[in-house]
Amino acid sequence: MSSGQLSFFSAGARPAGVDDLEGVLCGPGQVVRQGDTARVSVIVHADWRVAALLDALTALGLDGGTAEAHEEGGTTVRTLFDPRLVPLATRWSGGGAKRAPLDLALDGPRLRWWALAAGRDTPAGYVLHLGPQDESVWPAVGAALVRAGLTAGQIGPRADGPAYRITGQRRLARLRELVGERPPDVPAEAWP
Repeated sequence: MSSGQLSFFSAGARPAGVDDLEGVLCGPGQVVRQGDTARVSVIVHADWRVAALLDALTALGLDGGTAEAHEEGGTTVRTLFDPRLVPLATRWSGGGAKRAPLDLALDGPRLRWWALAAGRDTPAGYVLHLGPQDESVWPAVGAALVRAGLTAGQIGPRADGPAYRITGQRRLARLRELVGERPPDVPAEAWP
């Protein structure tokens, strides 16, 4: 927005909350429940993503840590098991698999988390990666992008996906408005 006024849905328009971690779950993130606690985790392949995600978790008041992701390579960034994450786990779990909630809404804070965990700029548009084993989630996430004004093309696994690619000046401007300023130490090519 040229007026300098924040959109109602942009990352800085409301206080951040643990529910914003839904953005990580729209991408390759996972959530597991253990008793009356839950944990959110995501495997990343860049040191800057590790640092940015841990900083963002700290800003939410969540303790985070890392572990080596042996099978997939990379680093797992994860929260500690925390009771505040149980509602998120309930919304995103069903039948032993990850499932997107029917009322999924993507706003700036959620999109910001997704961009931190799995977004990158390309000559063809901004790409938000999906979880390769989460095919049942992809349609709901795509529909949520449309409702956010970010109609995106789906990229298959053979074309550097699975992911959604956002193209077009208006949509990319909308995405930039929603996710807000690039965090410190995040490379320019990783941010819309």
